Amino acid sequence: MKHDCTGRPEGAGQTPTVVVIGGGFCGLAAAYEFGRLGIRATVLEQETSIGGLAGSFTAGDAPLEKFYHHWFTHDAHVMQLIDELGLGGEVRVRASRTGTYYAHNFFKLSNPLDLLRFKPLPFVDRIRLGLLALRVRHVRNWRRLEDRTAADWLRKMSGDRAFRVVWEPLLRGKFGDLAEEIAAVWIWNKLKLRGSSRRGGGERLAYFNGGFAALADAIANAVRKRGGDIHTGTEATGLQVRGGRVAGVVAGERTFPADAVVATTALPIVANLAAPHLAEEYVRRLGAIRYLGNICVVLELSRALSDTYWLNVNDPNFPFVAVIEHTNFEPTQSYGGRHIVYLSRYLPTSEPLYSAPDGEVVAFALRHLRRMFPSLDDQTVLATHVWRAPYAQPVVTRGYRQSIPESRTPLRNFYLATMAQIYPQDRGTNYAIRQGRKIARMVAKTLGDAGDGDTARG
Repeated sequence: MKHDCTGRPEGAGQTPTVVVIGGGFCGLAAAYEFGRLGIRATVLEQETSIGGLAGSFTAGDAPLEKFYHHWFTHDAHVMQLIDELGLGGEVRVRASRTGTYYAHNFFKLSNPLDLLRFKPLPFVDRIRLGLLALRVRHVRNWRRLEDRTAADWLRKMSGDRAFRVVWEPLLRGKFGDLAEEIAAVWIWNKLKLRGSSRRGGGERLAYFNGGFAALADAIANAVRKRGGDIHTGTEATGLQVRGGRVAGVVAGERTFPADAVVATTALPIVANLAAPHLAEEYVRRLGAIRYLGNICVVLELSRALSDTYWLNVNDPNFPFVAVIEHTNFEPTQSYGGRHIVYLSRYLPTSEPLYSAPDGEVVAFALRHLRRMFPSLDDQTVLATHVWRAPYAQPVVTRGYRQSIPESRTPLRNFYLATMAQIYPQDRGTNYAIRQGRKIARMVAKTLGDAGDGDTARG
């Protein structure tokens, strides 16, 4: 079948319509790519704003991410999209300072010299820790790590002492009781990404003028210019299925017709949505991958806590895995002179803290934060915010690849593009954009092939 320069089949009648469930960066990127290929995209987002886990709120009269975000300078997929939008000049690359809080002391860990001065470890273990960063970059076959746990691999690579001081507190801080089950592939990829951002000395990270909300809005505008629609505050509640194909997506009292559907939400949400139309065994598979929720406390302060952007907390009694002082990366001028601090905790949504009232969560967070920063008083805290995400982190255990569902589902025109399928990489806007554009190209090809027959609609 011949196509014109936009990818639309020549001589085709009605322009195909694809419904994209989820208005995070994966869903937005998919809708953008569909538009480029001459396919009309309709995005359904249950929240009142777009962006997903990179969604924003207002702090100091400026947009700010609900959950901390940055890019690595080698995040090629997001940078390519930004360039296509003509917004390359809006990306800011800055040096960032990282550190560790251990045994009631602060240690800078931004470059190799800092590591050599890291006194909690004997000198030989500091060397081993530095060599780990080099060895991670030279792993060629990551599949050999799939059947090993991160704990065992890190013990072998950096030694027992370095594992106890550096790695074990971070794994437990993020995954809790699941720490010993996490696959080596997951931590390998994290170390590789972080190490690549530190070539030539200190770490350099990227951010977008106006925050991630500005980029999400720019993508949304590009979608609309190509005839697409984005509906916020619109939760997909069901599927209209005929003859093994999805004919429409139900959202409340409205049904959105579809030639194909791409679901970008968490797999348990997809399972609930599609369960009436899929075999029980397949639905169980969708629910097999575990997730952790996240509760994130954002503080607006009148002064800085430190001069460190990313402070890992290697203290098993501190309930947050890190203290991220955003305004040691993005200037305070962006937020009316206020200093922005994130405290992030990954946890099962069944834990009482996840559903505790916001006031209790903030009091809990400040009580622990003052152990590290005793001078933090009530007058310093100008505003507080608490954000929750029930499906913030897929739990990548050994053999995880066997649990990942394929993009195509038993419903012939229903596709999956979720964060649980970004593997061996972990979640993040760069890979979400890659995945969204990839699924759009796959679906467009399928619609084009179907157009060679009688009809593209079931």
